[in-house]
Amino acid sequence: MLPPILIDDVHPRTPAGLAAKAAVGEEVAVEATLIADGHELLGARVRWHRAGDDEWLSSPLTSTGNDRWVGRLTLTEIGAHEFVVEAWTDRYATWRHEIEVKVAVNQDVALELEEGARLLDDLAERVAIPAGDRLRVAAAAVRRTTCSLAVRLEAATDPAVVALLEGLPDARLSASEVRPLWVDRPIAAHAAWYELFPRSFGGLKGAAEHLAYVADLGFDVVYLPPIHPIGVTNRKGRDNTLVAGPDDPGSPWAIGSPDGGHDAVHPELGTLDDLDAFVARAEELGLEVALDYALQCSPDHPWVHDHPEWFERRPDGSIRFAENPPKQYEDIHPIAFWPADDADRVALWEACRDVLEHWIAHGIRTFRVDNPHTKPLAFWAWLIDDVHARHADVLFLAEAFTTPAMMAKLAEVGFSQSYTYFTWRHEAWELREYVSELTQRPLAEYMRPSFWPNTPDILDDVVLRNAPPAAFALRLVLAATLVPVYGIYSGYELAENEPASEGNTEYRHSEKYEVKVRDYDAPDSLAPLIREVNGLRRRHPSIWRLGDIRFHHADDERVLVYSRGHTDTDLLVAIVNLDPHEARATTVRLDLAAIGIPADRPYQLHDALTGETYVWGGDAAFVRLDPTVGQVAHLFHVTR
Repeated sequence: MLPPILIDDVHPRTPAGLAAKAAVGEEVAVEATLIADGHELLGARVRWHRAGDDEWLSSPLTSTGNDRWVGRLTLTEIGAHEFVVEAWTDRYATWRHEIEVKVAVNQDVALELEEGARLLDDLAERVAIPAGDRLRVAAAAVRRTTCSLAVRLEAATDPAVVALLEGLPDARLSASEVRPLWVDRPIAAHAAWYELFPRSFGGLKGAAEHLAYVADLGFDVVYLPPIHPIGVTNRKGRDNTLVAGPDDPGSPWAIGSPDGGHDAVHPELGTLDDLDAFVARAEELGLEVALDYALQCSPDHPWVHDHPEWFERRPDGSIRFAENPPKQYEDIHPIAFWPADDADRVALWEACRDVLEHWIAHGIRTFRVDNPHTKPLAFWAWLIDDVHARHADVLFLAEAFTTPAMMAKLAEVGFSQSYTYFTWRHEAWELREYVSELTQRPLAEYMRPSFWPNTPDILDDVVLRNAPPAAFALRLVLAATLVPVYGIYSGYELAENEPASEGNTEYRHSEKYEVKVRDYDAPDSLAPLIREVNGLRRRHPSIWRLGDIRFHHADDERVLVYSRGHTDTDLLVAIVNLDPHEARATTVRLDLAAIGIPADRPYQLHDALTGETYVWGGDAAFVRLDPTVGQVAHLFHVTR
């Protein structure tokens, strides 16, 4: 039998009904469609709690028309939560509405007044004693026939009575299915990442000395590629050659040697004590340390010798090495996550889990996961749930450049953040379309996109290859302001732009295969721009909210215009020249009503990049951005 009120299309949710995502301090929008027979008015609320707690919190839902109801809940603790939408027939609101309509047309309402008095007596039994007594007094006043109709009606509709009954559910309550909601630390929802290779600083001690530079630029997370021992067998040489020279350090992703595996520090980088000191120094500077979690092994990894059942054998008896055609990684063996014997699978999965536990014990709370799409979804669902059962604060970034459906599914099974296709989105229409996809339902309720203009594997072959610093500047502004989470790989600020070859998106002299010494004090560094942009991100909460973005019009399609927020809270307007080689002059048109600016009043725009302030009036303005003199964008804070 159908319930008295149907509750449909409840959000937030994921396609498979797994946990949607939120962060501490966020206001989460909850929506549902409520359908009921007849003309009676409804009441509705959302209730939520931390999973396992007895106490539930609640917040009202309000109608937005067409049977759609919306409300908000705020989270204060990390971990697993549950929420449920509840709806009921609001007898008091229905009675109040009907009698007010009848009084307005001079109908006799004597019976309606008695119905109201009885309703108040009934509702008095369902509230606490002081409130119940107040409702009984109101019921008695409604029955007082010596008073005028206006006085009796006023007693029943007194604001104090309304307040006591607002949100009081009826006995015939309908409820939606209890929905899961995972709540992370705020740094999962908005953060700026910086990737560096410790070996290029002489090891962990040298890298620790560089942390003040990273913190000064305003980053929140410093991310380290694998710091484990590197294999010798099939070690890659400089520029990814198949034969390594005696001084070639090899790829950090070829994990494992006689010095240890995933739970060891490469002796050339230092010791576990050095890592602990690195983490402690980062914490002093307000930085979080993220560590690469790459489930693969060099031929010299202890697992290869101790657990051959964890690897796939080719017909000639050799262990299969990793490939991503046309790329080949002869120095890496992928792990076979479904061994023939289930006991072997359990042992393997638990060993992978124990690697995380080892580094968590050393203060690592964030992991960048290498190629998660090449491992089973079932493994990630199990692993993340298992770790979160003990460490709800641990975060996982999915480095998966694969099909959009798989990227979304990895987020759904538990990954906290996700790499994206931003690196390959260059034109205004592409960026508008892609950002809109990521910041709206369904993805926005469970996938947190992270925009990276470059990685050690990827030198963007459309904008950044052999490009001027202006190209790096404009892509940085886009990555840092289109979404709340972004990152860069060190060297970006120095506009490193030389590709390995034509048609190759990797760097020439890649740091993956050699130590790279840089001059971070170079006079033409983009560090001042990065510092200013990251400062803007910290000062303006409108950047912290994924969906709080709106695109506006520019007559020139090589100029992208978008805003974050609203003048009622915090409004930013970005105007970015997507052409790093030529000046662009165009008229931009803002949707003033959407961002809270009256069309007939002037408004002020302060540019965070130049310090200049402008006053505009109306929705149209002329702008000119010349990248040849360092003008790639306006980042305006707008006030009425």
